[in-house]
Amino acid sequence: MEFITLEIIPFIKNHLLLSLGWIVLFIAIIVLTIKSKLSKVKIINNAQAIHMINKQGAVIVDIRSADSFKKGHITDSHNVLPIDIKNASAKIIEKFKENIVILIDENGLSSAGIGEILVKQGFLNVFTLKDGIAGWNGENLPLVRK
Repeated sequence: MEFITLEIIPFIKNHLLLSLGWIVLFIAIIVLTIKSKLSKVKIINNAQAIHMINKQGAVIVDIRSADSFKKGHITDSHNVLPIDIKNASAKIIEKFKENIVILIDENGLSSAGIGEILVKQGFLNVFTLKDGIAGWNGENLPLVRK
C-alpha cells in the first residue's frame, strides 16, 4: 500500500496524459475482447477452414477487390465486394444463408465487420479466416490464379 502512495500516485500526477492514455488503452482492450467473445462471427485458422471446406461444405466468400482475387484465391471461392454485402445486393451468396460461410480478406482485419453485416442479413454460420489470404498463402496452401 505504501508503494501506491509513494510511487504510483505521484507518477500519475506528474504524467497525467500518459496515465490517461494507458487507462483508455486498457479499457479498449477489455471492450474489444468482450465484443469478440460475444460476436456471432468467429475467427478460424487455416486448418479449421480446410476441415470446414472439405467435410462440412463451407462456402468461401472472398471480399477482396477483383484484381486481388484474380492474382490468387481459394478454389471455388466467390468474389463479392464489401459494398455489395453492405447494400444487400450480393445475390450470388443469398442461397448460402444456411451454409457455413467463411469470409476471406487480405489480412484478416476487415472481414469481421462484414461478417456482422451478413449475420444481420440472416446468415447463420459466419466465420472469418485469421490472417486472411496472406496467412493462407504464407502456409503455402493452394491458390487458383487467373
